[in-house]
Amino acid sequence: MNAPLNAAASGQVVTNPFPVENGELVIGGLPLSRLAARVGRTPFFAYDRALLAAHVRALRAALPPAVHLHYAMKANPMPALVQTMVGLVDGLDLASAGEMKVALDAGCDPGIMSFAGPGKRPEELWQAVAAGVTINVESEGELPHIRAAADGLGVRPRVAVRVNPDFELKSSGMKMAGGPKQFGIDAERVPDVLAAIGREPFEFVGFHVYSGSQNLRAEALCDAQRKTLDLAVRLAAAAPGPVQVLNMGGGFGVPYFPGDQPLDVAPVAENLRMLAEEARTSLPGATLVIELGRYLVAHSGVYVARVVDRKESRGHVFLVTDGGLHHHLAASGNFGQVIRKNYPVAVGTQMGAPATENVSVVGPLCTPLDLLGDRVDLPRADVGDLICVFMSGAYGYTSSPHQFLSHPAPIEVLV
Repeated sequence: MNAPLNAAASGQVVTNPFPVENGELVIGGLPLSRLAARVGRTPFFAYDRALLAAHVRALRAALPPAVHLHYAMKANPMPALVQTMVGLVDGLDLASAGEMKVALDAGCDPGIMSFAGPGKRPEELWQAVAAGVTINVESEGELPHIRAAADGLGVRPRVAVRVNPDFELKSSGMKMAGGPKQFGIDAERVPDVLAAIGREPFEFVGFHVYSGSQNLRAEALCDAQRKTLDLAVRLAAAAPGPVQVLNMGGGFGVPYFPGDQPLDVAPVAENLRMLAEEARTSLPGATLVIELGRYLVAHSGVYVARVVDRKESRGHVFLVTDGGLHHHLAASGNFGQVIRKNYPVAVGTQMGAPATENVSVVGPLCTPLDLLGDRVDLPRADVGDLICVFMSGAYGYTSSPHQFLSHPAPIEVLV
C-alpha cells in the first residue's frame, strides 16, 4: 500500500508513490533496510524500475499516438536508467557528447537522438556528425564546424534549428525562451540561418523550440504549444526542405513542495491531439515531439541518508545525516529556488507512524546551507535511522557538487 508522509512543518501531506510493508518503504521490491544492506553504504540514490516504466506507459497512453515522446537525458543520465528508458520512449535528447556516449552504449538508434545546447565544442559536433545524431543548431557559429565535419568524414549531417521564440512559457520554473537568451537562434534571424543551411551539404530535419520547464499549469503549456506550432509553420516557408520533426520541448512540471498541485495532463494531451491533426495539413509529414526529463523520472527516485547524530540546540532537534547538499543540491534549496522549500522527507523505516516532533534534517558539511529538511514534522528518528528524500529521480546525483569538502560521493542503483 502507499502511505502518506509529512512533507513540511505546515502539515502538508504528500502521497508516497512507493509501496510500504510493515512500516518500511519498499523500493524495487526490497524493504529499505535490506536495500541499504545490498548497496553497502549510505548515502545513495535508488530508482525504482517498475515505477518508472509504469509512469512512462501511463503518460504514453494519455498522449495521442501521433505525438512522439523523447527523454531529455540531462534530468538523469545514469547508464542503467537510460538503457531502460530507451525501451520505453521514442527517442533521446542529449545535452553533451558525454550523454551521447551513454545513449549509444545503451543501444539507442542515433537516428532518434538529438543534440542541443549552447557552446557545443567543435569536437562534440564532429562526434555528433560521425554518429548520425541530429544537431539542434543554436548559433550560426556552429555551421562552419558542422561543414568541416561533413567534409572530413564524408557524411551528410542531420541538422535542426533551435529557435528562440518571441514568447515564453508562462508560469514556468525556469524560462528558456523569449527575450535575449543564450539558447537557440532568435526567431527573426532564423530565415537567414535556414538559407545558410540550404547552401550546405546538410539534411534539414526541422525545428526545436524549448520555452521553459517545471510548469504545473496546463493552460500555460497549451498556449506555448499552440504558439510553437504557429511559429514552426511560419518558419517552414523559409526552410530548405520539408519539416520532418518539430520538437515542441516539454515543460511538464512535478509537484515538489507544499501547495503544489499535480499537472492535469488530460487538457494538454487533448491540445496536442488537436495540434497534431492540424499539423497533418500545415506541416505535412512532420512528426511532433514532446521532450520530457524531470516529468518522466523525478517521482521514481529516492535519496537515502543515514542519521549519524541527533542533537538539540536551544530547544530545536537536528538530525545530522551522512548526506547533504554535496549529493542533492536541489533538495537543499540551492538549485534554482529563490525561497527555500522542503522536498518531501520521511523516516524510511517508520512510514505511516505519527509525526511527533519538529526537526531539521541536515548534512555533515560546514555550512548552514546544508539542509535536507528545514523544520519538518517527522516521527522520532535516532542514530542509524534512514532518512528518505522523495522526488529525487531528476537533477539529483549529476547536478550536485560531489567534491565539496571532499566527502564521499553517493551511490546510484536502479532496482
